[in-house]
Amino acid sequence: MRLRFVVAPPLTDELCESVIELWTEVAAAGGAVGFAGPVTRTDVEPVARGALSAVADGHDLLLAGYVGDKLTAMLFLVSHRFALQRHWRTVKRVMVHPGAQRNGYGAQLMREGERIARAHGYDALHLTVREGTGVEEFYAVLGYQEVGRFPRALRLGPGDDRDEIQMWLPLGTSTRTAE
Repeated sequence: MRLRFVVAPPLTDELCESVIELWTEVAAAGGAVGFAGPVTRTDVEPVARGALSAVADGHDLLLAGYVGDKLTAMLFLVSHRFALQRHWRTVKRVMVHPGAQRNGYGAQLMREGERIARAHGYDALHLTVREGTGVEEFYAVLGYQEVGRFPRALRLGPGDDRDEIQMWLPLGTSTRTAE
């Protein structure tokens, strides 16, 4: 089954609740989406609302993937709000509902994000990966290349520091058409 994508969906109360719910479920299942260890809605909600605020302000873009009417996957294309970096975006908070994983939805989501970035004229996409999750291989299959690491930049807990892996996907686009 393919995801049905909505680019920049209207930020209704219902969608915002669905984003918080999905984010909480992914984080609670161990997804590396800004949290480590046990997580609750109370932990996730302020971070999610901040991300949604950046979307509402027009800085960032939300890509939502649905199975039927259920938000099943999402990612953000994040602006750096810096003139010299307008030509590329960072992919953040890549999520697929834990109960829907292993269906190819992650690859569908990333390919659609890439398509949207190309349509906006961006030259490249950047993302970070937490060392120890193994997802860098997933992104490598999609064409992302490791371009560096910040050693021990992520502290998951006492004595558990991980590298933050920087990955880059050139899009071969040379003209930016939108902010």
